[in-house]
Amino acid sequence: MDDLARFLHGWAPGPSTTTGRLDPWPVEAFAALLDQPAPGPELPPMWHGFHLLDHPAQAELGDDGHPAHGRFLPPLPDRRRMFAGGRLEVRTPLRVGDAVTRRSSLVSAEVKSGRSGAMVLVTVRHELAVDGAVAVVEEQDFAYRSQPAGTARGLAAAGAAQEPPGEWRLAVEPDAAMLFRFSALTYNTHRIHYDHPYVTGVEGYPGLVVHGPLLALLLLELPRRFAPDRRVTGFSYRLRQPVTAGSPVLARGGPDALWAGVPGAAPAVTGRVTLS
Repeated sequence: MDDLARFLHGWAPGPSTTTGRLDPWPVEAFAALLDQPAPGPELPPMWHGFHLLDHPAQAELGDDGHPAHGRFLPPLPDRRRMFAGGRLEVRTPLRVGDAVTRRSSLVSAEVKSGRSGAMVLVTVRHELAVDGAVAVVEEQDFAYRSQPAGTARGLAAAGAAQEPPGEWRLAVEPDAAMLFRFSALTYNTHRIHYDHPYVTGVEGYPGLVVHGPLLALLLLELPRRFAPDRRVTGFSYRLRQPVTAGSPVLARGGPDALWAGVPGAAPAVTGRVTLS
């Protein structure tokens, strides 16, 4: 763990600001991915993630498809990235057509010990404001490891599922085409989501990895579809283990607890919502 800590010495990136308008096309496109009609004019929670996207030059990409260098990317050798979870506060719902200013800043970067060994947990905070008033606050957690190419990940075996109470239920089957469409919608060039030889031979996964944000959005589909008269004002979630393309995903729960994962296995993502 000390080896990773030395790479963080002196790393203190400052905040960044991005501005843009929430166009309808990404909203309609993600709704189509879910085989749902487009919502509106209010954006469902976390759907702002399809807007204000970074667009690094092709020459800036590293071997894993991510930028080789970036403001909130820790300077680790053989860096491997995984989305780990986050928190969301919705003060005022964003709407299609809003002109939004997003201020992003580093909250923390800490060396932790996980199932796959030492890692750096980076938390980034985004404040999205409309007309100068913060409407949405989101914190995202990312886990970074230093892992040479071809090294086994040492994934823990999935345990048995412990389903929380609740009648909300949603089943999806994310395949390679769905992962490709979600990567395109989020301008995510991470090769673990579309390059099978890379994800199996270099990063040591058994198959293409379903995006963590997609799993979190599936959790939020439960209150959106089964409690449409109540507004999500808060959401917290944690990614617990990866899901690979071709595996069915079941999302279940109720107002008290949400989870999603492969049926019969321990949850891949768990979450809680605060409803108005």
